[in-house]
Amino acid sequence: MTVLRIGNASGFYGDRFDAVREMLTGGGPGGAIDVLTGDYLAELTMLILGRDQLKDPAAGYAKTFLRQMEEGLGLAHDRGIRIVTNAGGLNPAGLADALRALAAKLGLPTRVAHVEGDRLPAADGALAANAYLGGAGIAACLDAGADVVVTGRVTDAALVTGPAQWHFGWGPEEYDKLAGAVVAGHVLECGTQATGGNYAFFREHDPEVFRRPGFPVAELHADGSAVVTKHPGTGGLVDIGTVTAQLLYETAGACYPGPDVTARLDTARLTREGPDRVRIDGVRGEAPPPTLKVGLSRLGGFRNEVVFVLTGLDIEEKAALLRAQVADALVKSPPAEVRWELVRTDRPDADTEETASALLRLVVRDPAPEPVGRALTGAAIELALASYPGFHVTAPPGRGAPYGVFGTAYVPAADVPHTAVLPDGTRVPVPVPSRTRVLEPVPEPPLPEPLPAGPVRRVPLGRVAGARSGDKGGDANIGVWVRTEEEWRWLAHTLTVARLRELLPETAGLAVTRHVLPRLRALNFTVAGILGEGVASQARFDPQAKALGEWLRSRHIDVPEELL
Repeated sequence: MTVLRIGNASGFYGDRFDAVREMLTGGGPGGAIDVLTGDYLAELTMLILGRDQLKDPAAGYAKTFLRQMEEGLGLAHDRGIRIVTNAGGLNPAGLADALRALAAKLGLPTRVAHVEGDRLPAADGALAANAYLGGAGIAACLDAGADVVVTGRVTDAALVTGPAQWHFGWGPEEYDKLAGAVVAGHVLECGTQATGGNYAFFREHDPEVFRRPGFPVAELHADGSAVVTKHPGTGGLVDIGTVTAQLLYETAGACYPGPDVTARLDTARLTREGPDRVRIDGVRGEAPPPTLKVGLSRLGGFRNEVVFVLTGLDIEEKAALLRAQVADALVKSPPAEVRWELVRTDRPDADTEETASALLRLVVRDPAPEPVGRALTGAAIELALASYPGFHVTAPPGRGAPYGVFGTAYVPAADVPHTAVLPDGTRVPVPVPSRTRVLEPVPEPPLPEPLPAGPVRRVPLGRVAGARSGDKGGDANIGVWVRTEEEWRWLAHTLTVARLRELLPETAGLAVTRHVLPRLRALNFTVAGILGEGVASQARFDPQAKALGEWLRSRHIDVPEELL
């Protein structure tokens, strides 16, 4: 085969259950996939699996995947499709054993292998410490004849680079080819986000297109180029915009480092090849860094929250009264952290009670459960007949719950025992890259000529620009792109760090970095620390910064009339 067709059926733990069946049975004559991947891990997932394993040492993997394989193993066997997934989480060996037992029960000769070594000794109270491995272990398992490869924590793109290394026989220093596979893997990793899900310009198409997007497929070529598409007849959309949006998601600057290669995102070229077909080529690669990223998941303490509803007149005064009353009630056992947030969802002279109401959110945290438990719930309930007029809450206060904290560290790649465990049980150490390159800042590319001065109109930024945002630990990234050269000439000079701060006042006091990606007509901003200690800590209204880009698009800015 000169082309390797890889499809993805999961972008997170909880994604569409029947996507595995759709991807294994779709494609039509000559369009069936060769490899099916499934990405089940995220920062929050690692904490969830860690808590599962505290209760049951045999747990720690994505149980959904095992249920999907009750049908999926047979479908894959009949069609000769290999399956590669990181659903092993904290216990890839356990999931591999469960799959072998399932295959035996179904009477299938499925050969199962797994990759391990990512889990490192957890120190400083961490629940789990996992290094992000590359695709070489996956390639070794496939080369040994595995039908299913289960991993723990690998990079999301490794689910594609591993099969590509196996299929094409790429060596570890064929950086441009590996980088092309990394970019293709990054586009596939979040499933339907590459096929129209969460797409900024969805209104420009028939709404029926986006009701049930199909999952993406990448056709990889031996030179590292790829075509992103989807199975015929499935919903959604693949165009340069949807692919650009996903390329910007949870990335930062020109360099996208990983254990296999550092891919240069500033070299990627996107070309529309036909309906629902976008070619990615020109990607350059460099030697990987000498260190591996390690995700650290730990329990941060306990949190609780109550949302009070304030209706009608005197919203600010009602909020002030309640805050004073709760402060008095908590004086005997004050939580370590108390945060109030008044969300003005109310409208004057509203014609429904709901639209006449604002929400006052109280969030408390403490290392111990008691200050966020009965002390808080008692304070909230006891005020029911003694506070502001119209007192009620959105839901009865519950007991405090543990919350997690995600952090990162870096260790020498040589200190991580990356190991491929083949179908026959043979353990094969995966060698460390012989060449590495420390990451260095990439000089900012020259900006295009600015548009000549002319009349402008004040409109939302989203009239001309798309955006997609997401989380990386406590940081958020906001990728912003436009679709024409004229729009790029305007955006590159207009949306500076200073202007971003004006449009998004919540970024005040935080470090903001702007990265320029001319080939994508895009800017990527990193906002450090806006998410506190990561998604599991729920430090912000939007804890994963999923809608940060949409907030930016809604802000009004002067746009040249010739672009509207």
